Amino acid sequence: MIKARITYAQAITVAVAAASLMVGFAASAQDVKLGDLRPAIQKLRDDERRVSQERITKFRAEQQKVERQAQDAVARRAAAEARSNSLDKAWNENEKRIAEINNLLKQRQGNLGELFGVTRQVAGDAANVLQASILTTQYGTPKEGEERAEFLRRLAGAKALPSLPELDRLWYELMREMTDAGKVVKYRASVLQQDNTKADMDVIRVGPFTASSNGKYLGYLPGTKSLAALNGELEGDFPQIGRSLQAAVGGTGYAKAVVDPARGALLGMYVERPGLIRRIQQGEAVAYVIVAVGILGVAVAFFQAIYLVSTRIKVVSQLKHLDNPSKNNPLGRVLLSFRGDGNRIENSELAELRISEAVLREVPKLERFQAFLRLAVAAGPLLGLIGTVIGMIITFRAIVASGTSDPKLMATGIGQAMINTVLGLSIAIPLLFINAGLATLSRFVTQTLDEQSQSLLAETVKQKQA
Repeated sequence: MIKARITYAQAITVAVAAASLMVGFAASAQDVKLGDLRPAIQKLRDDERRVSQERITKFRAEQQKVERQAQDAVARRAAAEARSNSLDKAWNENEKRIAEINNLLKQRQGNLGELFGVTRQVAGDAANVLQASILTTQYGTPKEGEERAEFLRRLAGAKALPSLPELDRLWYELMREMTDAGKVVKYRASVLQQDNTKADMDVIRVGPFTASSNGKYLGYLPGTKSLAALNGELEGDFPQIGRSLQAAVGGTGYAKAVVDPARGALLGMYVERPGLIRRIQQGEAVAYVIVAVGILGVAVAFFQAIYLVSTRIKVVSQLKHLDNPSKNNPLGRVLLSFRGDGNRIENSELAELRISEAVLREVPKLERFQAFLRLAVAAGPLLGLIGTVIGMIITFRAIVASGTSDPKLMATGIGQAMINTVLGLSIAIPLLFINAGLATLSRFVTQTLDEQSQSLLAETVKQKQA
């Protein structure tokens, strides 16, 4: 077995020769001359050699290109590795620097961590106080656009240390609130009227307690941070005190002012407090009856008091002139009845009867209306008790109708019950003292009549025995 190595060119040559033979056979078949076959084969061989050389050249060029790309990739990889090493080194250095800076920050902070907690707590507490402070209406919103209560709430909820400007403003707001709370200031502010309209008015502020304008006292609305007129008028000296305070000039001395320690709450309750007429109206029919009984009792007591006082004066005057009796007083009439036709009565029994008759004739006038007053004293609490029972019935009906024990629903019935009770006691207690005073006055006159009548009888008996 013969082993032979055939190159690529030889194989091509053999193939070309075979093709040429086939072509030659075909040409012979077509009467083509054999001599023309060799140049064609040679041409084909040259073309094949040229194509093979071009392909080899192209393959080598591509191989060189791939080698250059591989070299570039290796270079980029080396550069990336170098950059990675550089970044790792920078990372480690930065981590070390950050640790050093954190340690330095902790050292330099000192008590700032505790200060931050205290600052948040103080800001949170002060925000609630400043929100409800009437001084807010004077300051308004600053140029920075953040109202002081909002600023303090933001500072209380902050997660980072406050800046120096924020600490400065916190100190400033607290100091301003404390210092201005001790001042009486006049400024212009927008006031909400009772018809829900706003008007710019000159307001006098007395510390953080009260505010007034033209004698009308104002309330503070924390929700809208504005002043509002009270739902009613303060009676008594309150309006005059407010007007005098607003007209006062600084440096001229002292001026009266109304100070509400509850910062407007007490004034609001005072305004809503019903007057006497309104309280009587709340008591309804029973209250009117009680008031009528009281007025009637006071009227008759006043009339009887005038009569008793004038009678006592006349009796005292008559005591000084017993020899000259007058008909304008009870004692004078008793003395005249003792004398009869003007002469002394010699019969002592007849004299005693006439004196007793005269005294009994005067007693009803001296003790009149006292029975009615005693009746009014006893009836006042009873009428009040009736009103109390009616008020309780109304309260129970309201509870049954609503199914709940809402104080607002029970207020009408309880108010009626309490008002009638108070009215009943209010007429009973004064009438009790008035009746006692009238009884004392009438007792003085009656006792004087008894003493003088007994004296006359004793004198008569003495003269008869003599």
